[in-house]
Amino acid sequence: MSRLASKTAPALLLGFVAGVVSGLFGVGGGIIVVPGLVLAIRIRPAMASGTSIATIVVSAAVGVSRFQGDGAVDWRAAALLFAGASIGAIAGGRVITNVPQSLLAKMLSVLMMISAIKIGLL
Repeated sequence: MSRLASKTAPALLLGFVAGVVSGLFGVGGGIIVVPGLVLAIRIRPAMASGTSIATIVVSAAVGVSRFQGDGAVDWRAAALLFAGASIGAIAGGRVITNVPQSLLAKMLSVLMMISAIKIGLL
């Protein structure tokens, strides 16, 4: 049994929090789920990234259906972002298996700190 499967309640709570944050701010996967999986569930950063990406598919579909109902989706921008993100995800997925887990954790920490500072300055 995977570590995530053995921690059902924390995983459900993490998913709920990520869903709420995603619905409010349009973020959740990398910001909430990855650190939560690494810190609370104790899985490797590479596994946390893959698991997070799998959950994004469902939460994004639910979220976009809700926002589309309010006319709050710029489909042209979304298509351009999708094209770039698809290429980037392929590249990142290939690279992540060759990067030490400790370095990935540090990189994520730095990214989150920079994001928090930039958002706080808005």
